[in-house]
Amino acid sequence: MADYQLVIIGGGLSGLASGIRAARFGLKTLIVEQHSLPGGLNSYYYRHGFLLETGLHAMTNFAEVGDRHAPLNRLFRQLKLSRKTFATHQQLSSLIRFPEVSLRFSNDLALLEAEVEQQFPHCRTPFQKLVAAVREYDPFHPAPWRSARRFLAGLIPDPLLVDMLLLPLMVYGNSEEHDMDLGQFVIMFQALFVEGFFRPHGTMKDFLTMLVEQYKGFGGELRYSSRVAGVRRQGDRVEGVELAGGEYVSCDTLLSTVGAPGTAALVGWPADAPKYEGQMSFVESISVLPAAQRAVLDAHHTIIFYNSQQTLSYKRPAIAMNPDWGVICFPENFQDLPEQDFFQVRITNPANYAIWKQADPKEYQRLKADSEARTFARVSEIIGNYQQNRVYHDSFTPLTIERYTAKAQGAVYGSPIKIKDGLTPYSNLFMAGTDQGFLGIVGAMLSGVTIVNQRILMRS
Repeated sequence: MADYQLVIIGGGLSGLASGIRAARFGLKTLIVEQHSLPGGLNSYYYRHGFLLETGLHAMTNFAEVGDRHAPLNRLFRQLKLSRKTFATHQQLSSLIRFPEVSLRFSNDLALLEAEVEQQFPHCRTPFQKLVAAVREYDPFHPAPWRSARRFLAGLIPDPLLVDMLLLPLMVYGNSEEHDMDLGQFVIMFQALFVEGFFRPHGTMKDFLTMLVEQYKGFGGELRYSSRVAGVRRQGDRVEGVELAGGEYVSCDTLLSTVGAPGTAALVGWPADAPKYEGQMSFVESISVLPAAQRAVLDAHHTIIFYNSQQTLSYKRPAIAMNPDWGVICFPENFQDLPEQDFFQVRITNPANYAIWKQADPKEYQRLKADSEARTFARVSEIIGNYQQNRVYHDSFTPLTIERYTAKAQGAVYGSPIKIKDGLTPYSNLFMAGTDQGFLGIVGAMLSGVTIVNQRILMRS
């Protein structure tokens, strides 16, 4: 008899969701998390009396309570959580900002349609055809990789509009450089433009507490500060995990949520297996300001996706950090949020992992200072002087991301090669999360649920 029927590596959102689903159906389940808090990329920490959320700009896939087929509501049913008592706040509006034109969008697709008609009148009908094509396309049907850019070029006659539509979808969940798989494009188009942004009423800590309590309520076990040092295997099966402290835990089935590179390193995949290396990583800064500062900034949107160049160059930069495109998020700008004494500005820009990795401690600090200065110079042109009266500031690099998420090279969205079926070279080892191709908070959690349903419960 194995110690557990299921061991899950990683206590992020996909790990917690898969754990809840498995424990709900009676599987003896253990989640091992290397850090002292759950959540992975989407967690929280305290500094100077502030609870600061990591990773969360906004949740995608908003749905009203009564929409039974929406991903968010399907997820809650799978986890046996009450959607009616899960209070949410929708975005105010968001902006795609290029040098000469901007497009607003909200959780009502009609706003984006009206913006396209006003700014790109010759694209009104082509955009309507795009929306219809997205609604008809099944992104989960097995299919070879297909270029989203080529698909868009066949429908949208203006390259600028193509770039503007791609920027939010890419920066919110694309692991490839320059282009993205059509199926991934459709998923992200639905998640951002059709369903839209929201956030829970409480903090990320509250959300994670709800998930952990649900998991433990079904009998699941969770160990923090338990790093997996290796995976023991026999032939084409895994037998258990070896923890960093020397303990061995056996299992019938192993589910990994730490990405393909991390999983491959733990178990020792065959040498001829694909090389799952992601390129897209980021530097993110958080600034906390007095609430009154909101009035002196151009800060009335929820998220601003900006590009200061004429065309979009979505790729790993040749320098440590590129401030020419990125995301500006105002976490307090959601409908009907309670008034706060402070106001946050979060900025995300693409970064080059290799440069940060090679830096010695002194150079690393210099790179952080330089990145902050370059970001401030660029973003201040868009929203104004957000450094004025700042009461707290922090920043994260690709190395921070790698440390706290176990995602190789700090690649937030994992490898461009997705393992959509969750299968690995080993018969009882499965993968969920980013490298399965499900992205965003709702997507990551649905990934864990899907793998448990299709690969684990069906075998039990």
